[in-house]
Amino acid sequence: MTIDVRIKRAYDEPDEEQDGHRVLVDRLWPRGVARDRLRIDAWERDLAPSKELRAWFGHDPARFAEFRRRYVAELQEHAAALAALRRIAKRERVTLVYAAADREHNNAVVIAEVLRGDPLRRRGAPSRDESG
Repeated sequence: MTIDVRIKRAYDEPDEEQDGHRVLVDRLWPRGVARDRLRIDAWERDLAPSKELRAWFGHDPARFAEFRRRYVAELQEHAAALAALRRIAKRERVTLVYAAADREHNNAVVIAEVLRGDPLRRRGAPSRDESG
């Protein structure tokens, strides 16, 4: 069964037809965004990175691979919440909403990978089929 998970910045306009079940995955509410404008169905604060990990990462793309590794380890403590999101994503599209400016190096990217079952995949790395 296909898992339909997408990510979207909190500052992008919600699209009720395309977004499906919208879940905020940040610990803090996005600065400057009114609650009614964000239109989320759930706020999963516990799926956000720990304060310590977020501070260490500092949104430095050079640290993203290690951030991903550490964050996946943290997410193991929230297996029930991830399983619930995966069940929803099997029925309908789930859009993970995040506030970070970097669209490629953020916690929502990692959560989406975990939900799809490929948390340690490296961008640009050959898949098993490509590596021969």
